[in-house]
Amino acid sequence: MTQDNRYRVRQLALVAEKLGPVETALTEVFGLKVAHRDPGVAKYGLENIVVPVGDQFIEVVAPIEEGTTAGRYLERRGGDGGYMVILQCTDPAGRNARADALGMRIVTVIDRDDYDGVQLHPRDTGGTFLEIDHTSGFDQDDGPWYPAGEGWQQAKQTSVTTGIASATIQSPDPQTLAERWAGILDRDLSNDAHGLSIPLEQGSLYFVEDADGRGEGLSEIDVLINDRNHVDQAAKKLGLPGHKDQLVIGGVRFNLLSA
Repeated sequence: MTQDNRYRVRQLALVAEKLGPVETALTEVFGLKVAHRDPGVAKYGLENIVVPVGDQFIEVVAPIEEGTTAGRYLERRGGDGGYMVILQCTDPAGRNARADALGMRIVTVIDRDDYDGVQLHPRDTGGTFLEIDHTSGFDQDDGPWYPAGEGWQQAKQTSVTTGIASATIQSPDPQTLAERWAGILDRDLSNDAHGLSIPLEQGSLYFVEDADGRGEGLSEIDVLINDRNHVDQAAKKLGLPGHKDQLVIGGVRFNLLSA
């Protein structure tokens, strides 16, 4: 396969029944700050936060109305959990041509002067929502990223947590799912101790067996930690579930890796 289009894991989204508890856990445990609350998501019956993790982001959305897509996702997966993987790419034309060649339906198109993106239909991608966006500054640590708002860099905090190393998607059939995503991204699959993976220019995507009976979805996020003592103390204070090198926040297992 070719690698003409470069990719990085730029943003991962969680969906929660209530925004507040997940916001508190993310910011206090990982020493992070909220950069943006997008008023535009209200038209979808949602509220959200976007939190920088180094030069990547974690978003949390929560329904504020009945009958939302996010609310139905909560029902299907039995509570809070991973919701969406958002990649940044360098070749939007190639991205669009690839999706079209594979017959992928596009459910959302983002078209701005400085930012464009496509959200692919989850029934075509499988696993979880996949969005692939493009903006300038792919190789810039503090490059622009429209979903995080203007000036997101002012909220960047790296004394405790410095970045996202990978995202893991669970499935009853991880092999087929991994092959499908590798086809979408035009990448080869790798296999290591953690499972099937698609290595990207920044970050990796892993595909594993459904471990908790909740069905397909974004199930784990590997975060890079500078100050493990801070994480352990804050998690203990909040009474977060987990063990050793893993915490559960917003229905997602966060694996704690040394930065």
